Amino acid sequence: LGVGFNYLFSEGMEDAFDAMMEGETVAEGAEGFGMPGLHIWVGVAVLALIVLRLVVRLFQGAPEAGPGTAGLIATWGHRALYLIMFAAPTLGALTWFGGIEATGDLHVLAANTLMVLAGGHALVALYHQYFLKDGLMLRMMRSR
Repeated sequence: LGVGFNYLFSEGMEDAFDAMMEGETVAEGAEGFGMPGLHIWVGVAVLALIVLRLVVRLFQGAPEAGPGTAGLIATWGHRALYLIMFAAPTLGALTWFGGIEATGDLHVLAANTLMVLAGGHALVALYHQYFLKDGLMLRMMRSR
C-alpha cells in the first residue's frame, strides 16, 4: 500500500527537492505532513518494512520454488523484486536526506521498475490461481 501510495502521489517531489536544495521554504511542509512530507515519511516506512521483511525472510525462509525453468524464473523474479523494493526507497532517502541530486533520477527509474515488477508478479500469481489452478496462492497464504 505504501509503495502504491507513493507512486500515485509523487507529483511535486522534484519541485520540493529543488526548493529544499536552494534553501527555500518547501511548499506544503515537506518536513511535516503536506504531500511532499507525506511521500517522504511513507517512503521511510516502506524502507523500514522491507528491511523487517528481509530479516524475517532470512530467519524464516520462504517456500521452495518449483522445479525447472519456471522455478528458476520465480527465484530470480523474487530476488529482483526484493532488490528493487529496497533500492527505490533507499535511493529516495539518499536523494532527500543526503541532498544527492544524482540519485533522484535513479529513484524514479527504480520506482517505475518496481511497479512493472510488482504488476508482473501479481499477474503471474493470478495466472497460477485461475488458469493453472495449482494452489500457488494458498502456499503463499498458509501460516507455518
